[in-house]
Amino acid sequence: MTRSELIAGLAEDNPHLTVADVEKIVSALFNEMTAALSRGERVELRGFGAFTVKRRQARSGRNPRTGETVEVAQKSVPFFKAGKELRERINKPVPAAAKKTGGVKS
Repeated sequence: MTRSELIAGLAEDNPHLTVADVEKIVSALFNEMTAALSRGERVELRGFGAFTVKRRQARSGRNPRTGETVEVAQKSVPFFKAGKELRERINKPVPAAAKKTGGVKS
């Protein structure tokens, strides 16, 4: 799902909101989550999962093309851990009738 598909789906489910309003809401949500992560905070969405930032130490790496040793700087990377409810919903068995039609819409 892309950002535009998310916005279109939310606008369709909430006819009292304009697409522009939904776009502002989605942007505000993502901006707040990004700002919290950049401050080193944990972002937890109950039932969905938690976003954290992991720090990777500087290390020596190898250029795969030349085989030359290169220094890789320390960096921070976002990390997502799925929540229990999300894992359960993803791993729920699909009914036989849904398999024939191509899936279940929820």
